[in-house]
Amino acid sequence: MSKSIESMRQDCKDARSALARAREGQYALGAFNLDNQETLIAVTKAAVKKNAPVLVEISHGEVELLGLENVRDMVDNYKAEFGVEMYINLDHSPSVEAAKAGIDAGFEFIHIDISQANHDATEEDIINCTKEVVAYAKKTGALVESEPHYFGGGSNRFTKAFDYAEIKKTFSTPEGARAFVEATGIDTYAAAIGNLHGSYPVPKRLDLRLLQEVRNAIDCNISLHGGSGTPGHYFEDAVKIGVGKININSDMRVAYRTTLEQQLKENKTEFAVIKLMDKVIDAVQEVVESKIDSFGATGMAKPSIR
Repeated sequence: MSKSIESMRQDCKDARSALARAREGQYALGAFNLDNQETLIAVTKAAVKKNAPVLVEISHGEVELLGLENVRDMVDNYKAEFGVEMYINLDHSPSVEAAKAGIDAGFEFIHIDISQANHDATEEDIINCTKEVVAYAKKTGALVESEPHYFGGGSNRFTKAFDYAEIKKTFSTPEGARAFVEATGIDTYAAAIGNLHGSYPVPKRLDLRLLQEVRNAIDCNISLHGGSGTPGHYFEDAVKIGVGKININSDMRVAYRTTLEQQLKENKTEFAVIKLMDKVIDAVQEVVESKIDSFGATGMAKPSIR
């Protein structure tokens, strides 16, 4: 069911307030990827248990499978049923048209990522497309996020360690961040300081000194993509510096698949798969709860929600 423009604007106003609270309170909103309804249930239950504000997010693949309007309706249903403070992020939207569709569906957070579809996109292309989305987002007040570079890796579990020297070549710079924010007018800058999409056999290392320099250079919100596989102490320091949003995907997917595989192995004669999902949901919920704790967001849901 389509939301009214008035309802969308109120939701986006609430989302802006949530991110402002996070920055002021030195914690971060977790942005947790949805693959299906089970992961939405897991995130919702974690948010209830931790009394925390959360984002759920979908990328282009989930958009094609689930549909923007369906996700909007499911999230609104769970918000109403469980009384959680929950917002939706359209993550790595690969085109201006796709980003606009997310805005029209009432998503409160929009990440426009032109380099996702075209790794060779020029900074001028990225800036022009981002500016167009920023202008269109005024329709609802949605928060727009972007960056002038391509994030490496992928939302998967990798067996080969990443090359840290290669990753450093794509790091943000304070000067580049300032120039991009000023050129586009975005609400949130996606910083690259060692965060990388995916789960790897070695832990990730975040350059917190660089993060502080980026924070000093820009006044907008800062997000971190690729939060999976990152030691928790980095998150604790990052939120103190001023990160307000952290994305988690691969850790949830690993918990989902490994637990489901175990359930299938232990229940070879059960074909009603729904009967096997409780432990799967519990495993994903445990991941989400641990991230909420690391982000310092436990107990931070706005009082009127609960």
